[in-house]
Amino acid sequence: MFTGIIQAVATIEDCRDHGGLRTFDIRFPDGFCEGLEVGASVAIDGVCLTVTKRLEETLVRFDVMLQSLAITTLNMVERGNTVNAERAAKDGAEIGGHPLSGHVDCRVTVADILIQEENCRLRFSVSPEWMRYIFSKGYIAINGASLTIAEVDKRQGWFDVWLIPETRRMTTFSEKQVDDEVNIEIERQTQVMVDTVRDTLNEKLGPLLPVLEALAEEKGIDLDALVVRR
Repeated sequence: MFTGIIQAVATIEDCRDHGGLRTFDIRFPDGFCEGLEVGASVAIDGVCLTVTKRLEETLVRFDVMLQSLAITTLNMVERGNTVNAERAAKDGAEIGGHPLSGHVDCRVTVADILIQEENCRLRFSVSPEWMRYIFSKGYIAINGASLTIAEVDKRQGWFDVWLIPETRRMTTFSEKQVDDEVNIEIERQTQVMVDTVRDTLNEKLGPLLPVLEALAEEKGIDLDALVVRR
């Protein structure tokens, strides 16, 4: 488990493909790898990876399967790129963000960036199948960072997050540009609630459910938002 609080920005020193895997050698800041053993979990840009070898005091090797490459942005990472990193949480650790599994659901695209004094707003475009789980004031993990969703437009398919200077300093978000892709992990409790209610409505209403959804959309009512209240 991870907490969504990024602990370091690491650098990709090498990446290569072999035997259906991609191997990454990643350089971490001093102190990050203290006590890190082979088999331990580290979240890299929100993707839970397993340590396969300690090469040096601050250089660690990871192997990534094809399925993870297909779903995440790790298939785009090159030598010299920087990534967000967080070690697995220890028992009893404070959850500064929200609980994360490190299992990425999808990639989304940076649609717009607004710099306003010391703050930064990032807007992301999302496909409808994932947009149903995204709500204003809810939690979401972006490249492994636990963030609060500021504003949502489900009809146009986007959501905003605001970053304070400390978040930008501790992560790679300042390097992102429009059309870049990032990894998203949906908050599990929200996903379970939405799916459970939708399954129940589908069971009870059957073919009438699309009619109800169309009517709700016409009236500007978000049925999923009626279920998820924080």
